[in-house]
Amino acid sequence: MKLTTNTIKLFTTTTFVIFSLISFGQDEENLVNNPSFEAVGKKTKKLGEIEKATGWFSATGGKADLFTDNKIAEISSPTNIYGKEVAKEGENYAGIVAYSYKNPDNPRSYVMSKLDVPLKKGMRYCVKFNVSLAEASKYAVNNIGAKLSKKPFGIESKGPLIEEPSLLHFDNDQKIISAKFNWTEICGVVRADGGEKYITIGNFISDGKTKSVRMKKDSKSKIKQVIAAYYYVDDVSVKLLNKNQSCDCQADEGLNQYSTTIYQKAISLGDDVTSEGRIEAQEIFFAFGKSMLTSQGKVSLDMIVDELTKNPDFKVQINGHNNEMEDNVGNENDYYADMDNKRIGAVMKYLIDKGIPESRLIPSQKGSSNPNKDIETGDNDDIKMAKNRRVTFVVRQ
Repeated sequence: MKLTTNTIKLFTTTTFVIFSLISFGQDEENLVNNPSFEAVGKKTKKLGEIEKATGWFSATGGKADLFTDNKIAEISSPTNIYGKEVAKEGENYAGIVAYSYKNPDNPRSYVMSKLDVPLKKGMRYCVKFNVSLAEASKYAVNNIGAKLSKKPFGIESKGPLIEEPSLLHFDNDQKIISAKFNWTEICGVVRADGGEKYITIGNFISDGKTKSVRMKKDSKSKIKQVIAAYYYVDDVSVKLLNKNQSCDCQADEGLNQYSTTIYQKAISLGDDVTSEGRIEAQEIFFAFGKSMLTSQGKVSLDMIVDELTKNPDFKVQINGHNNEMEDNVGNENDYYADMDNKRIGAVMKYLIDKGIPESRLIPSQKGSSNPNKDIETGDNDDIKMAKNRRVTFVVRQ
């Protein structure tokens, strides 16, 4: 059949539209096969069997772990030998050692997977994965990142991979990831050199250039600590970005469907107030299910740092509080569990980063058993709950 000019134009336009739709679909596609470790060839029987997750491998002789819905307690999900964590997606997740303090029995480990297609030179890709510090970890560290490479790593030795990472947390290698019982998203844009076929996740920086902090063990926990920084890994993605598309990175810890109200009270202190009184007057408030410090909270903590620096004999008890709704929701969703402890951790990390020794900080979980004395009869339920989501301080000498 002979096509008229008009028919040819229509055909060309239609073809372009179809091509555009196909292209858009590819842009949104995750290039990581089995991103949440849900597809498993054979059941895991012991630690170090990440290879049983379809498409995943250990990059070195230090074997990464796979946790699944398993009757074997040490490799089960959500509770296992290293602690408890509900998967970010599905039921399964991986586990790696990101740092090991002079302990050859716990070498670093890495998870690696081949991408569905090689990356295109000069194109931008949104790279994301999620990590959670295991309860058993004696340390928490920075420098957890991803490496996109043309060839797979296949090193038999159990030493660290020292490479230039393609991605670190928000391109900030100073951030120590110390959050337990929830997931921290590692996210950013990577411009491809072209031909990258593999993604590897772990710590690619030497011990000497890796920042670490010691984590105190919860006195109530029966988990045996390991002299390492052990992280769970889940929900990995590499997606091609269009020209005007951005990488939607979550700067905060997860999505929040509950109250976003953060209470803040004005604190007025006269010149005659003692250093002890100044510290104990401070209160840090939080949104529902959150442990992120507000700018006002950081101002209060800076004042505490100043007073502790002036009074080296002071120790400070850090009381973490949550509200009853967080308790109720936390019973169903571990993301919201132990918010009092997570808030203590955020405050301690800030103070330690400012130079206050951990030995001067005394964590104390209060849960929802100590309602805020500032709650008034006229407060609505949202304000009452917001007043209870807090951290308070008591000076010990």
